[in-house]
Amino acid sequence: MAVSPLDRLVRKLESITSTPLSEQEAKAVLDLPVSVRKLEADQDIVREGDRPSQCCLVVEGLLCRYKVLADGTRQILSFHVPGDIPDLQSLHIDVMDHSLASNFASTIALISHDALKDLCHAQPRIADVFWRDTLIDAAIFREWIVNVGTREAYGRIAHLICEVFMKLRAVGLANGNSFNLPLTQSEIGDATGLSTVHVNRTIKQLRADGLITLEKGHCTINNLNGLNEAAMFDPTYLHLKGTGKAA
Repeated sequence: MAVSPLDRLVRKLESITSTPLSEQEAKAVLDLPVSVRKLEADQDIVREGDRPSQCCLVVEGLLCRYKVLADGTRQILSFHVPGDIPDLQSLHIDVMDHSLASNFASTIALISHDALKDLCHAQPRIADVFWRDTLIDAAIFREWIVNVGTREAYGRIAHLICEVFMKLRAVGLANGNSFNLPLTQSEIGDATGLSTVHVNRTIKQLRADGLITLEKGHCTINNLNGLNEAAMFDPTYLHLKGTGKAA
């Protein structure tokens, strides 16, 4: 039997709430009408100023929110893994104030605003979990401000790796301490406020210190405790089910 792309959404919702979805709630999510779309790398889904009528669920790959300044400088605001709906706020905010794009070849499922609103009205607990998800988004933004504003380059990149790993592990997309991370050094720089040269030097140091192996878009955390310590990483802000201090 083919797996529904909405299975990713069910798993994500259950990763951020203490009580699993009921059979009826899970079925209501799985019954959402979707349009699946394949994306190439660096393909915009919505742009700043757009007025979307649908939200996108990440099915495979990785998406990022970003803004571009008048001089062409890009700041990546967050990364989104399968199960995330990174533009969920467009249900209630008419005009996009940032852009959303794929980082590499990815698959999304488009869900109309009307269908999501009907789901929320019919299943109030799912509406509550969506609300919780937007609150977690805000917590992640706060942590990113701290990351760029106070950590040195070594800690910034270590923290980014820890976050993506934790999010992927929560939805079953990490193999032990290994996971796909095919980000370019330019994208890592745009997310951490560092030059490509500085990113390159820092990743070499993380490798030399035995914390990570990063080759051909695949990352293995060789020393999770050490990486957590380097990042001063506390996963509480992700509010994942069963997550205490990272170990």
